[in-house]
Parts: sequence; structure tokens; C-alpha cells
Amino acid sequence: MLPATGALAQDPVIPDVTYPSLPKQASSAAGFVPRGWVLEAQASGDLNRDAIPDLALVLRQNDPKNIVKNPGLGENPFDTNPRILAVAFRNGPAGDFVLQLENRTLIPRRTDPVMADPFEDGLAIDRGNLRVNLNLWLSAGGWDMSGMSHTLQYRNGRLELIGYDRSTTNRRSLDTTDVSVNYLSGKMKISTGNSNSDKPAKAIWKTLPRRAPLTIDEIGNGLEFEPKP
Repeated sequence: MLPATGALAQDPVIPDVTYPSLPKQASSAAGFVPRGWVLEAQASGDLNRDAIPDLALVLRQNDPKNIVKNPGLGENPFDTNPRILAVAFRNGPAGDFVLQLENRTLIPRRTDPVMADPFEDGLAIDRGNLRVNLNLWLSAGGWDMSGMSHTLQYRNGRLELIGYDRSTTNRRSLDTTDVSVNYLSGKMKISTGNSNSDKPAKAIWKTLPRRAPLTIDEIGNGLEFEPKP
């Protein structure tokens, strides 16, 4: 769980958001961008193994009403505009891109002004897999900073989580914890150490119990996701 920091001062008021439905198909990435939103990041690559490049997109709302005054600690004014992660497959070498999914939770909306923006162009398609990178950093209320990566593969007609990596450093003690999970092999590696020490990190391996693969929607908030050993 993320640390609770709002109790340190009065919380900003986070406006409600109505999410649009994205177009079902478009000739380019720009065609999926609703009015009042912007294309923040995109990646191209073959996700469904038909040798034709597909699209992954991160769209962000651009509404001044979602940039709010913050009476307490942290960023002020505070940008709470939400994001949508979308994937579209190309219909043939020269056809339109057809929307496959739109996800609103993996890249969480900012609600805590002492927490840095978790997404900074962390989107890639690599060897047929979609990778979404997030960061956790707090200016108050917590010492840990983390970088994490969710790797998803198009399997069984859906995007499934096949890999998860997280590197955490405590800024006060400099203790480190690295977690790497391969859901295809069912193995988890946990390494602990200290970035100020010459001693090598200690690693332990765990075997994961057999479970149905998680879809992108079942992951939920990507910052709060915890792999279950």
C-alpha cells in the first residue's frame, strides 16, 4: 500500500472525471485522441504476431479544471488530469488500426500532490511485448523510491501480465530491494542489499503457485500492484 500523506495538510479537491469512449478504429494514432485530450506517448510494434506493426498509446486529458489549487504540501498548482492506455491492432499492412482495449487504471490518476508523476514516457513495445514503466517518489511521507515495469503479452485473445520488475531504494538507509517475476516460468527473484555497500546483494528464488494469468485490467493500479509468491 502507498503511504498516506494527505493527513499532513488539507487535501486538494480532486474533480470528478467522465471518461470518453475512444473511436473503434482510426488510420493513425491521432485518430484515437478524443476532443479535450492529447496524445502523450505512443509505441509501435507487432503485438499480435501477424508481422504488422500495431499501436500502444497513452492519452491524457487536457482540462484546466483538473489543474487544482493545493493548500498543503507538494505540487501547486496540482495537475490531476487522468490518462488512458490504449492498444490498437492494424488491419492488414495498409488498413486502419482497430481498437483492442482502453485501460484507465494501470497508470493511476494523480491524487496526492507530494507524489511525483508516475508516468514519464514509459511506454515501449519490445519483441512483441508491451512494457509500461512507472515510478514512485514522494517529497513527504515516505523514504522509498521505486521504478517498476509491467510486461504484457497478447495471449488467448487478451493482454496478459507475463513479467514484473521493481527496484526500490530507501533514500535514508540506502537499502535496496529488487523484485523480478517471470510469470511464464513461474519464478520470482528477490534481491536485497545496500547501494552504499561493496557487498553483493543477497538473492532468493521462489516458485509461484499455478494461477490463471492476470489481464491488464485485473492488475489494477500499477503502483500498488504486488506480485503474490
